[in-house]
Amino acid sequence: MTDTDFAPVGARQPCPCGSGRRYKACHGSGKADRAYVARPFAGRVDESEWVMLREVVPAAVAPLKLVDGRTATLATVLPLAWPAMVRADGMVFVGLQVPGRSGDIAADLGGALALAMEAEPGTAITTIERGAAPRIQDLIDPAPLAIDVRDGFDFWVEGVDDPTGEVTESLERANAAVIPTARLTSVASAYWCRMKERSHLRWALPYEEEPALDALARVAAQRELGLGEGTKYVGSFRAHGLLVPVWDLPREMEAGDVEAPAKALHDRLVAALEAPRPLTDEERRARTGLISRQLTLR
Repeated sequence: MTDTDFAPVGARQPCPCGSGRRYKACHGSGKADRAYVARPFAGRVDESEWVMLREVVPAAVAPLKLVDGRTATLATVLPLAWPAMVRADGMVFVGLQVPGRSGDIAADLGGALALAMEAEPGTAITTIERGAAPRIQDLIDPAPLAIDVRDGFDFWVEGVDDPTGEVTESLERANAAVIPTARLTSVASAYWCRMKERSHLRWALPYEEEPALDALARVAAQRELGLGEGTKYVGSFRAHGLLVPVWDLPREMEAGDVEAPAKALHDRLVAALEAPRPLTDEERRARTGLISRQLTLR
């Protein structure tokens, strides 16, 4: 096997866990699927960052320290959308942006990570663990993620001499599609990106959904929901139990240009959250308008 020839784990192959059973009868059995979990990353202090990496950020990695002392790497996307892989150098990766197989994304991720931690170098995990799999929160240290936003997916083959084959083809396609993205430092879970005609800010609010919506409504009623001249609040999407507001920005507006306006808006939102009261008529109208511009992803 070459450095870039990953061996997918098929249903009839021996399970990488070493049990001696076929994969479909062991970690790939899919029995006892979980009930749907609306906030799969709840309980993490960086819950909102997991939501953004899962739904918004194209290319990023973050080191994971397992509770047993071993290490792995969280990645937004892996080759061919694999749930996990073990690079030829033995480095373990688990991918976030993969379809859920059970009602609990955290259990899907935990299952993929558990399989990868026991797999041989050069192995691709192509089926997500289901059923009785450990949730990823139970496997990793609770410290916040140290996120490294990348401009591409070259980390798939880092350290590999003259990579070739299916992985390289997938890498070229993925790199060509990456949208320039930057993580803000003034507020948590806010990411700037640049499209062809506009730039945007997408920001997962780390608060309960209803209070967050009330706070947005209070700020909107004061005409203070913008991020400066030429910016426009365009709506929000609901992802994994959190609100993710979105703003249009002038195309020339860089990530650094939005840091101070985002921090000021954050302070207005926090003030509204810390002084709850019944909404006024104008604030209720603003809230209705905000809801009309919502899209539910998960």
